Amino acid sequence: MIDKERLFSRLQEIEAELGLPSVFENQKRFRGLSQEHARLSEQKEIWEKLSSAQKELEENRSLLSSEKEAEMISLLQEEISRLELLIQTLSGQLEELLVPPDPNDNRNIILELRAGTGGDEAALFVADCARMYLNYAGSKGWKVEVISASPSELGGYKEYILSVSGQNVYRLMQYEAGTHRVQRVPETETQGRVHTSAITVAVLMEPSEDEPIQIEEKDLRIDTYRASGAGGQHVNRTDSAVRITHIPTGTVVACQEERSQHKNKEKAMRLLSARIAEEVRNKAHSEMSAVRLSQVGSGDRSERIRTYNFSQNRITDHRINLTLYKLDRVMEGDLDGVTVPLVNHFHKLRLSS
Repeated sequence: MIDKERLFSRLQEIEAELGLPSVFENQKRFRGLSQEHARLSEQKEIWEKLSSAQKELEENRSLLSSEKEAEMISLLQEEISRLELLIQTLSGQLEELLVPPDPNDNRNIILELRAGTGGDEAALFVADCARMYLNYAGSKGWKVEVISASPSELGGYKEYILSVSGQNVYRLMQYEAGTHRVQRVPETETQGRVHTSAITVAVLMEPSEDEPIQIEEKDLRIDTYRASGAGGQHVNRTDSAVRITHIPTGTVVACQEERSQHKNKEKAMRLLSARIAEEVRNKAHSEMSAVRLSQVGSGDRSERIRTYNFSQNRITDHRINLTLYKLDRVMEGDLDGVTVPLVNHFHKLRLSS
């Protein structure tokens, strides 16, 4: 858990340094100290709340063991249940804060969701997961922009691509990459049989100012075409949709979300830059090649990082053997119960290796 004495001592050191007029002369140092102060202050606040709740829980349990009155026993049991839930929540928050920050934590990402095995049902699950991530982003105060979406006939999406930016976006979203398997009875199923489908999710960091991606105009083939959409949605009568092919790598991106060809080209170029930046990083760090491969996958049912079982209201992340019986809440965007344990798990793995 947390070393209280060390935490309080470090906080006092930082506060003393931030109080010196000379600290403003080095803006990089000032920003670093300010960020560390904010993180340690939050740790201290949650630790104090957790300690208080634990003490209160012990007192209530002690009272319960000697209580004879039925009404008072009921009240104590109710309060104990509330405190146990609060302690669980605070422990999770503290565990997340104890994972030290990474330079990439706040990097913008491009999130790509694609239908795999399962046809129309997989496309519908892409729509469900896109909504889940949009709700999660909303709860975190992140900014989201749709880069590209390819609707399916039944109201799902063959592909859905988002740009997401904000505090801790990459920290919390990086482990969403992989194949997500869904088990449920499709709306079109008349016999009530459970079907298994799969979608793939890829998480790409957008290039930062420190890693400019040089894309030569001569290496691009740009095609324009008329946008299409389910039921005539987002359709206009001009060739506003843009498809860009990066000839040296064969990478193809497309965007038709905007009515303006210029805006569609701008979004498509961002997506292209992110994909090429990912390839550059993979070449520089060969160990990441396997990560990219696992992100994209084939969309086959056998490759999966997570299973969503609707009949049992169960979500299982197979990498960390995590099973939660609150799939309904997760699909509404309550994802911290999955993302935070993943951040903690992979941090421990890095430490041990």
